[in-house]
Amino acid sequence: MNTLESKIITVIGSGLIGRSWAMVFASGGYSVKIYDNQPGQAAKAILEISKQLKELEEAHMLRGELAATQQLTLISSYEDLSQALEGAFFVQECVFEQLEIKQSVFQEIEQVVGKDVILSSSTSCLVPSSVFSRVQNKSRCLVSHPVNPPYYVKLVELVPHPQTSPTIMETTHALMTKVGQVPVCLKREIDGFAINRVQAAIIAESWRLVQDGVISVKDIDLVMSEGLGMRYAFIGPMETMHLNAPEGLEDYMKRYGKGIMRVLTSFGPVPDFFDEGAGSIIKEMCELIPNDEQHLSARKERRDQFLMHLSKLKKDQ
Repeated sequence: MNTLESKIITVIGSGLIGRSWAMVFASGGYSVKIYDNQPGQAAKAILEISKQLKELEEAHMLRGELAATQQLTLISSYEDLSQALEGAFFVQECVFEQLEIKQSVFQEIEQVVGKDVILSSSTSCLVPSSVFSRVQNKSRCLVSHPVNPPYYVKLVELVPHPQTSPTIMETTHALMTKVGQVPVCLKREIDGFAINRVQAAIIAESWRLVQDGVISVKDIDLVMSEGLGMRYAFIGPMETMHLNAPEGLEDYMKRYGKGIMRVLTSFGPVPDFFDEGAGSIIKEMCELIPNDEQHLSARKERRDQFLMHLSKLKKDQ
């Protein structure tokens, strides 16, 4: 039987990412078992998921072909690991971002599941060789790193362990595609994967420009939200360059490559996000969006606007 014809997926951890994965998998018609070792947490997660699914359906933003009530019936909660793993062909781990905890979780999972069950971690920064170091059969292990929030941002990075079987990568790619995600495959593990490395580069230069007095916090955010972000939401940097010269990427580099290299050599060192200068940047940010109880509702409204805008953008594509 084709692995994808199996219908049970186990999600380990019932926090924000775990709930999001459960909703994504259920939207694709899979039965999802949510496990949490904290009493009552998995059941509580289903109540939260129920609320979100109804809100999404009312806003015409629900993913998949099933109604909210149908998707909810596919999700169940467990406090016993063996019961949660029974019948699953794919396990998505979503526990705290602490190496020791993840290693212990996968060590325990491997003692329960069969040899063909795929073990996947949601880690955002821990490389597979570290996460799965205590697993005996590493050929069925990989990282499936979502972008937060996974339900709205569909990209997921698939990062192999050095021993991961190509078949496991292919099966996971097919699964993620089937449930509506957009998977990208890294050819090998690297610190930060792809998303966080690109993000770190943007953060570093944005921080330097503000700290050096070149631009304000407000305006550097506008550089992204009203400039690069608008472009890159539809066309990535490589395709942008390829389309911006008459004869493609090679032509683009002939025209602009030296200028790009000149700018890159002017970049400063890695910023210290904890030195005295960081305080002024944090203060400027907090003046724009205060970080206190009084402004929590405004921040939540801003976040909800982002999610609605994001969903509409993708629907209109």
